[in-house]
Amino acid sequence: MPIGVSRALLGLSAAGLVLGSSAEAAADVSSWMFVGSGPSVIDEQDAQAESQAALQIDTGLGSAPSAAVIGGGLFRLQTHFSQGTDIGLLLRTATHGFVNGGWGGALDLGGYQRFWGGGSSGLQGSLVFGAPWGITLSVGAGFGNDEARTYTASLGVDLARLTVYRRTGQSWWPNPFPAYRPEDDEADRKTLSAR
Repeated sequence: MPIGVSRALLGLSAAGLVLGSSAEAAADVSSWMFVGSGPSVIDEQDAQAESQAALQIDTGLGSAPSAAVIGGGLFRLQTHFSQGTDIGLLLRTATHGFVNGGWGGALDLGGYQRFWGGGSSGLQGSLVFGAPWGITLSVGAGFGNDEARTYTASLGVDLARLTVYRRTGQSWWPNPFPAYRPEDDEADRKTLSAR
């Protein structure tokens, strides 16, 4: 058997062992799925600033929802109607209350790429304010090459915070299977201390 084929089989075998073994999961992850709309202003070097409506869609994953501060990654599509869509990759730092569907906030920082118009790439950031029931306000700005600047505000609903992670409003609309259950953490601590 040739050496290249032997190495490929050895690599596939090792990958199969790693992927085929199972262990108890150590922690849950957080997730976000925001859909919102609001005004945006695009100001480019050789053009007059234009204001239009924008649609913002964010989706991402983060660390365990039980922590006081949760970090994660975010993919953003921001469509500026009558203009085009910006694509962004950001890092999110969020509070426990925000992730678990209550009051809280998050800070998103990262980069974006614009393929339409004159094109642009640069940095963008946003402050995100969360209220119960997944209600979310995102206020942000982007600064790209050729003096391209973008300012946005989006009000909408984070569907993950409304459903899977919601721990507020249980008396009005129970969440029978929330992703994060502090009572399970307490039971796990008691089990570990009893061992």
